[in-house]
Amino acid sequence: MARGPVKHLKRRFAPSHWMLDKLKGRWAPKPSAGPHKLRECMPLIVMLRERLKYALTYREVKMIVMQRLIKVDGKVRTDMFFPAGFMDVVQIEQTKENFRLLYDTKGKFTLHKIVKEEATYKLCGVKKVTRGPKGTPYCITHDGRTLRYPDPDVKTNDTVRVDITTGKILDFVKFEAGNTVMIKGGNNMGRVGVIMHRERHPGSFEIVPIKDAVGHTFSTRLTNVFVVGKGTKPWISLPKGNGIKLSIVEDRNAKMSK
Repeated sequence: MARGPVKHLKRRFAPSHWMLDKLKGRWAPKPSAGPHKLRECMPLIVMLRERLKYALTYREVKMIVMQRLIKVDGKVRTDMFFPAGFMDVVQIEQTKENFRLLYDTKGKFTLHKIVKEEATYKLCGVKKVTRGPKGTPYCITHDGRTLRYPDPDVKTNDTVRVDITTGKILDFVKFEAGNTVMIKGGNNMGRVGVIMHRERHPGSFEIVPIKDAVGHTFSTRLTNVFVVGKGTKPWISLPKGNGIKLSIVEDRNAKMSK
């Protein structure tokens, strides 16, 4: 008989992009409920122990977060299972480091190091624009924020630039042909390119063809596309490789030449 929500996660069923060894234990950290989905997030414990290697054990991670050293989007997080996700800014005051969580072209999270000025804002994809009590307009973003009184031109699928300290909208960019996008799901995850146009298929998924910086074209579903800049200039710095997917041969040659 089921008694409430499941509080454990077996190692076998943990998201593969966490890249946990399958033989080093039976369990994996189960992320807390939060702004990102379980399979689209990275808990702080995975980040500190597996990626940044600032801790070796569960206990050490607990000590780090309980000293209030880790900030996610400008807020101190003491829960080591807190789900950080796409576009989140992680700050570590002790080491003076700022990271933005982005995807690489292999579809895995990369902790992209950013300068202090860039760590003051983040981009949020608009999921829905609607009205609340007394006709107050507000929009809901991909990371669970509710932003009141957005610009009347902001519509679903657009992207807003949000100030992390105040939570106010600084600027926005429309979802339209010619703008730079990053793919946040599907087979082309992590690729960066420019929208060519938008294909509407009534009763099915809308498809968006995209062209990257070296001229490769690919298509993906509208829900996988996240606008990151106006024209060909992105508003955030991109991780290594600038979101250009290499073929298997190019990838091998790049590795061999190192």
